[in-house]
Amino acid sequence: MKRPGKHGGGGGHGGGRERWAVPYADFVTVLLCFFIVLYSLSSVDAEKFAALARSLHHALGGRGSVLIEAPDASLGPQEQFPMELDKGFVEASDTTFLAQIAPVQKQVQELMDEAGLTASIEMRTEERGLVISVQDAVLFATGSADLTPTAREIMGKLGLILLQTPNYIRIEGHTDNVSINTLRFPSNWELSVARSTSVVRYLIARHNFPPGRLSATGYGEYRPKDTNNTPHGRQKNRRVDFVVLSSTYEKIEPQRALER
Repeated sequence: MKRPGKHGGGGGHGGGRERWAVPYADFVTVLLCFFIVLYSLSSVDAEKFAALARSLHHALGGRGSVLIEAPDASLGPQEQFPMELDKGFVEASDTTFLAQIAPVQKQVQELMDEAGLTASIEMRTEERGLVISVQDAVLFATGSADLTPTAREIMGKLGLILLQTPNYIRIEGHTDNVSINTLRFPSNWELSVARSTSVVRYLIARHNFPPGRLSATGYGEYRPKDTNNTPHGRQKNRRVDFVVLSSTYEKIEPQRALER
């Protein structure tokens, strides 16, 4: 019988090389498919994505104000899908709101001119709505949260103007950074909240203002609109803001409880 040759047989080195080459080729193929799938997931058709967003918006009856924007290749993974307000919805809502509050702005301006308070009351339109800033000297004595007789007269007229709008109204109290430490007001937090609450209570008592449309909050010294390093800046920071919220921002307010 002939002995097997030196390079013959299936058990030599050539056979071993064939056995590991097959699974290796399978592994490379699977790895290639994996990366193809990853690439396909990262390449989103912007037009199809926008069409999906519009379909969801219409499916919600046009009430949905939040839509996912199409991904931007220049952004990182955490920035690819920011939740932002639908720009078309916001613009339409703002236009409606601006037209709605135009008479309010006109009447507030007339009140300011009539009372000679153009230097003490400021109006501005922000993304969240119409903000009417009233310096504290017009409404309160120093370190007090009780409305002065002059303040009650002004609030009586301002309340009638604000009562014309169906919007939510937020009353915000602000102080400067001069510390207060009394039995009633241990800090500026208590003073700012008490002042905004005094205004809310007066609007309800004087004009029977719907309580569900009002809210009171206090920011103490931590939302200044000017520097606290000068007397003029501190005077501007001591204020009460009447914020007539736009319809867009009303959607994030807590819903009114059902009447029983």
